[in-house]
Amino acid sequence: MPNQNIEKTFETLLFLPQGEGRKGEGGLRTQGIFKKSYENQPLISVITVVFNGEKHLEETIQSIVNQTYANMEYIIIDGGSTDKTLEILKKYQDKIDYWVSEKDSGVSDAFNKGVRLSQGKYINFQGDGDGFVSADALTKLFETVHPEKDMFVSAKIRRIDDEGRTLFISKQPRRFATKSLLFRMPMPHQGLFTHIDYFNRYGLFDTNTFFCMDYEHLLRAYKAFPKIVFINQVVANWRADGFGTGRTLEILKEYDKIKRHNRIESGIVLTIVHYWIHFKYYIKKMIGY
Repeated sequence: MPNQNIEKTFETLLFLPQGEGRKGEGGLRTQGIFKKSYENQPLISVITVVFNGEKHLEETIQSIVNQTYANMEYIIIDGGSTDKTLEILKKYQDKIDYWVSEKDSGVSDAFNKGVRLSQGKYINFQGDGDGFVSADALTKLFETVHPEKDMFVSAKIRRIDDEGRTLFISKQPRRFATKSLLFRMPMPHQGLFTHIDYFNRYGLFDTNTFFCMDYEHLLRAYKAFPKIVFINQVVANWRADGFGTGRTLEILKEYDKIKRHNRIESGIVLTIVHYWIHFKYYIKKMIGY
């Protein structure tokens, strides 16, 4: 359950201090416009991390800034793009709450910048190429959410190809079993809304992880995992051309490293899980799946 008395493990910022290779910053905050949560309408912080994302970024931005939910802020962290990404950011200067373009040390570092900048009760991540499925997606999603009780809100996502065609829609479990975390990241971050108190308690993302930072972040609470509210609604798209595309083996190896580091399980259970996941991977490679 969220707890307002949790001591924060990091400093919240309104603007990022000057970073390496800063190319610019902008948005509503630079115009003196700031947002906050209200008792019956929590502020939702949506973060997009991008690098050279001109192909799909504008589509993602439009899906977010056109939401009918009345209390949302949008933060974009750009890693110093060399394509037309900055032009797109400047085009939406009056609809993005804050954007910054500068070098970073990876996706985890960029995520952490976004979290530090977030003023909302809930934080959600939409990659460039992802985005909400409809303008009323957040309005419907938060009709029954209780920000003083619900630590995680998880909705369905739609996996799409580069042309926007549906590949599959994620499933929602009837109830969450903590041990499912032994196998994989069970909740795609495009459909996951995490209360700021979780970050306050467990800290920011591990900058030593390159693919599975959201998975590692959840595992920190493995032994006392908070309740998840599952909502049977498709809320976001997840495009199948992201950072981890075609790098399954590297991702599996990082999963193993994360599990060992967090010491969440030992003995026969972890051994079986380890070999079963890798077995499925190599079988798929053999049959060309």
